[in-house]
Amino acid sequence: MYDNIGAQPGVPRPPTNAQPSPFGNSLYGAGSGFIRGGLGAYGEKILGSSSEYVQSNISRYFSDPQYYFQVNDQYVRNKLKVVLFPFLHRGHWTRITEPVGGRLSYKPPIYDINAPDLYIPLMAFGTYVVLAGLTLGLNGKFSPEALNWLFVKGVVGWFLQVTLLKMTLFSLGGGEAPLLDIVAYAGYTFTGLSLAFLGRIFSKYAYYFLMPWACLCMGIFLVKTMKRVLFAEVRSFDSSRHHYLLLFIAMAQFPLLIWLGNITLNWLF
Repeated sequence: MYDNIGAQPGVPRPPTNAQPSPFGNSLYGAGSGFIRGGLGAYGEKILGSSSEYVQSNISRYFSDPQYYFQVNDQYVRNKLKVVLFPFLHRGHWTRITEPVGGRLSYKPPIYDINAPDLYIPLMAFGTYVVLAGLTLGLNGKFSPEALNWLFVKGVVGWFLQVTLLKMTLFSLGGGEAPLLDIVAYAGYTFTGLSLAFLGRIFSKYAYYFLMPWACLCMGIFLVKTMKRVLFAEVRSFDSSRHHYLLLFIAMAQFPLLIWLGNITLNWLF
């Protein structure tokens, strides 16, 4: 209302703002620039450190999924020999490292037979489900519901194997191995199971020979892997406890694989 009075014709309008200080703009500009620069640098430092923290933890626990699929035919053949005949493996069991970006990193499976991969476990898991369904079909018990239960049973068995290996590392004060490494090592269980099911299709007696063989070889493979690869990252542990845990891992393969090999309409048994 008072502004309308000053806006009448012929009446000069009084000044509403005081004369700006000659140092005001310079101080304000310098202060705002200082604040913006300081906050920007501080925010960039926080975001940068948090980004590095997230990336380091992701690579530490999950790794790059593409790493586990860098395989070729030669690697697949040699890896199957190591898994199915681990006592014939005359080479070392440690993984090969290489400098990448100023730090050591493991070579991919195509260049290292001891590196874990997800190609063989996924293919073996699919083969396990198909051969188990074929076995049900040969016995006249196949149904889509039964195939679904077999799939669920295989996933649960894979999860139990991962849990076994992960809890073993935690019990030693480790547990820092990437999760996908443990998933890959646990997934090799289905290679021996697939071989046992393949023998079961041709002869029931072959299954009773191949199943204990698969349990024994998987136990040896996991013991060698845990001892030379995963336990090597644990800085300090009790040696006697270490041997008991390795023995427990080997013995646990027998009930686990026998349970997975028992093909019934009820996946719990």
